[in-house]
Formats: sequence, C-alpha cells, structure tokens
Amino acid sequence: MTGKPDHVFDRAREWQGLTRFVLGGAASAQQTGATLGVVSGRRRQGKSFLLQALAETTGGMYFAATEATEAESLRLFNDSLTRYTHQVADFPFRDWNDAISYMFRVIRDQRVPVIIDEFPFLTRASPALPSIIQRELGPGGSGRESPVRLVLCGSAMSVMGNLLAGQAPLRGRAGLELVIHPFRYREASRFWGIADPRLAVLVHAVIGGTPAYRYEFTQGDRPVDAADFDSWVCRTVLNPQTPLFREARYLLAEESEIRDPAIYHSVLAAIASGNATNGGIANYVGRKSDQITHPLNVLEDCALITREPDLFRSGRARYRIVEPLITFYEAIMRRRWPELEIHRAESVWESMRPTFLAQVVGPHFEALCRDFALHADESLYGGFPAEVGSGVVADPENRTQIEIDVAVLAPQESGRPRRVLSLGETKWGEVMGAHHVQRLARARDLLRGKGYDTGDTVLACYSGSGFTDELRTVAQHDPRILVVDLDRLYG
Repeated sequence: MTGKPDHVFDRAREWQGLTRFVLGGAASAQQTGATLGVVSGRRRQGKSFLLQALAETTGGMYFAATEATEAESLRLFNDSLTRYTHQVADFPFRDWNDAISYMFRVIRDQRVPVIIDEFPFLTRASPALPSIIQRELGPGGSGRESPVRLVLCGSAMSVMGNLLAGQAPLRGRAGLELVIHPFRYREASRFWGIADPRLAVLVHAVIGGTPAYRYEFTQGDRPVDAADFDSWVCRTVLNPQTPLFREARYLLAEESEIRDPAIYHSVLAAIASGNATNGGIANYVGRKSDQITHPLNVLEDCALITREPDLFRSGRARYRIVEPLITFYEAIMRRRWPELEIHRAESVWESMRPTFLAQVVGPHFEALCRDFALHADESLYGGFPAEVGSGVVADPENRTQIEIDVAVLAPQESGRPRRVLSLGETKWGEVMGAHHVQRLARARDLLRGKGYDTGDTVLACYSGSGFTDELRTVAQHDPRILVVDLDRLYG
C-alpha cells in the first residue's frame, strides 16, 4: 500500500480503502478490466483534497467538473486527458459516449485512478452519463481491457446516493463505496489544536468536525482558551465579513433537491428548538404531519438530518441535525439575522448565549456521549456496544417517563432477551449526584419487567460539570456505576 502523505490529517482508514481499491493486492492483480469507485460526502469535508493527494501519490488523473454545458465539459475533460496522457485525441468528443470510451482505450499501461470530482455537475447537463459508464464497464465495453480505476466523487448527497440505488444503471458496478464524514470529536480537537476538553466541546458544538472551517473559513483563527471562546464566536461565525457567517444558508441552498428553502428552514428550526418528533416538528411549522414527510425525507437524503429510533418504543423516533453549524444558525443566528448583518454580534451573543448552552451545547453533548459509547471498548460496559441511541421508558406507577440519553444494547441473540449493557444520563451544566443514578436504576427495573436482560446493566452518568464526591465514591467501588467526565470523554 502507498503511504498516506504527511499533509493529509487523519483519514487513515479512508486512505487505506482508496489505495486498496486503486492498487489492490495479490488476488485483485489477477482481475482484468476497469472498475468503479464512488466517493461521496457533504461539502467541506476534504474529499477533493484527499483525492488530489491520491492522484499525486499513485500517478493518477484528477478532473474537477464545473457547472457548464455538456459541450464545454467535454472540452475540459479532453484537455485534462491530453495533459495526463500526452496524447491528442484524433477527433473532438461529440458526447460522453466518445469521451468515456476514449478514456478507457488511451489509458492501458498501468493501474491508475481516473478521478472525476463534482460528478453531479456533469449528470445535471448529461443525465445519460451513468448509463454510458455502465455500458463501457460491461462485458462488451471499452473498459474490459483497461486497468483504469474510475472514481466518481460528489457532494450532492441525494444525487450520489441514487447512483448505486434501486434500479440505477451503476447499481452493482462499484468496487468501492466510500463516504467521507466529518472528523469525530476527538480528531476535531486535535485538528484544531485544542487541548482543553471543555473548550473543545464548545467549539465542536458550533462548527463540528468539518475540516474546511479550520483554515479556509476562519483563516486559522481559533480560541486561545476558554476565556477567548465568546470573542472567537463574535469574530468568526457571527461576523458578516467571514465566509462562515453565511455558510449554513449555503449548505441548504447547494442541495438541488431543495426547491422551497422556507419550509426546510422551518423544519430545521423546529429540530434545533428541541421539537424533534414528527408531530412536534409539524406543530412548530404549522403543518400537518403528512405535509412534512417529504421535507424530512429530502433533508435525510441530503445527509443534513438523521432519524434516530427510540430504542425502547417501537415506531417512535427523533430527528437530529447532523451539521452542528446548521443547528447553531437555526437556534442562534436566524432569529437575530438583521442585527448580525449590521455588526451587532456582541450584543446578540450576550443575549443568546443561554440559548446556546441549553438548545445547542446540551443536545450536542448528548450526541458526543453516544459517540463515545458507540466506540467504547467492550470492557467498559461488559460487552460489545452493538446499538447506541436514546429512548424513553414509561413509568406508569409514577405517571411519568424516564428519558435515557445514552442507551447501549448488546447484539440481539435469537431466543434470548435483549441485553441492556448500559443506561446513561447526560448533563452539560449540572453536577451529577446519586439521584441521577436512582432514576437510571428505576428505568433499569422497569425494563427488566418488560423482558429486557438488565442483570449487569451499567448505570452511567456523563457530565460536563462534574460529580458529587458521594457519586464518585460509589462509582469507585461499584463496577456497575460509571462516571464519565470531559477528560475521560476526550481521553
């Protein structure tokens, strides 16, 4: 395998997948014919940066499509092929039939990637392009004797997702399906050079793990310490002179499937305000539940929101915004947009900071704790965390419900009750004590009555503000009580 360049931060698993696809191993060396790979991910995640590094390292060709007519795109693609192969085509490309077949014929000497970035720009002007590629990759196509590793990349998630779905022409043709995700919270703190875990959570709650926001959108500006965080927010994301200021709006506008931004912004605002169920969202936006089904599906296809099922109530689910910057925009910026545009960031932030802590940081901290649990070692909860989420446990006797912020379930085993590895509660701004454990113990007992295996369930408290001495002492002596502070979350 080709070593990952030093200038590519993290992405070791993604790099391994790409180089394995391009160079292969002993088994794939016997395979003949071109193969297809599809790389996708939301904008600003570093896909182009990664693929350019791949092309440079493996001697491949990188072509970045633009929004253009088919004729212009064909000329640009021809120019790129000419520069790469040092061979001039004997004829101008009339359409993509000519271009794709010529590409496979002219590159025959070695196994190299040919990367077509921003592929959705091409399909918008040339809808037949996926079918053409499918034909040329087939038994009678020009790719049957070509070593090319064709990589199609794009940021329009709905378009890229449909390339290999259902009855799509390219379904079953891809040897690589790679989604480039934002950095996870620990990697993001290292990327930003933030050692203080409390500051890392606050920054991540604003801009998440999107690599481009570190340098391109903030010019390398980062909070020096926790005391500098408020000032950093005002001089970057709330500053109309920075590209980060309008980024959340552009993220929505760039999705081709979103044609009526108003309803989508209202749906996102509902979720950012804590109305995360279908009924709650519909009530917030003033529509019937069936009228918001389509916007929710589109936002999910665009990877801007995700639907998270209630682990203890079948058929129930909550929606969560995937991109923290959109949550920040909907909860903080959109409500005070006119004031922000005239450079009143400091006064807006002073009044909205409590909202930020309650509606943005609190739920975001919950999501980070679930991420922590999902990637935890088996020894932490006494088993492999097969499913991690949240849920609600009904308490009929007390006529109430117990919300579980971090529920960890073991794999389902046939003929046996589902094992609950852990039940957890999160508090960002509250010191947690014994009464939090008592609530979790009550939920554990109720789940046992519903048929779950809770014999070894770990009761976990996750806090951004610490724990009482009593709770810490209990946790030291009882392996079924777990406390996770910020140092452990980031450790």
